[in-house]
Amino acid sequence: MRSRAVLSAGSNIGDSVGYLRSVLDAAGDDLVATSDVYRTAPWGGVEQDDFVNITLIVAGERTPREWLDFCRACERAADRVREVRWGPRTLDVDVVSVEVDGVPVASDDPELTLPHPRADQRAFVLVPWVQVDPDAELTVDGRARRVADLVAALDDAEAAGVTRAEAIR
Repeated sequence: MRSRAVLSAGSNIGDSVGYLRSVLDAAGDDLVATSDVYRTAPWGGVEQDDFVNITLIVAGERTPREWLDFCRACERAADRVREVRWGPRTLDVDVVSVEVDGVPVASDDPELTLPHPRADQRAFVLVPWVQVDPDAELTVDGRARRVADLVAALDDAEAAGVTRAEAIR
């Protein structure tokens, strides 16, 4: 079984770019591509510093649950603390979507909902994703949608709030 996953990583505490690099390092040979670093205003209404975000594409012999375990291991290594929903964090790594043997996985498991809930509405996920994979698709309401079209459908201010900061490598 071969899987391909899209992961979104963000940080706004400490050495944020260093935490993002730690995800790339942990992915090792499974890393297919990564976006540049993007600076993004916080989402969810909690007063905090801006985030830096990347989108990664990884592939390997892992199940969707094993990609989630990978994300959680990266967060633990960065001493992630979950105190405030949508609050500041050293590292947040989410599984956005997974394909197994080329077929998109759908899951309503509360621990691993796929595709990630509201990914189609979040510029900090979509804008870096389009940079790294311009032809990407995301299943929304049961049908495949081009990620570039989802970006185009975002509120202009939302999309403009995600700005390229630097290359990560």
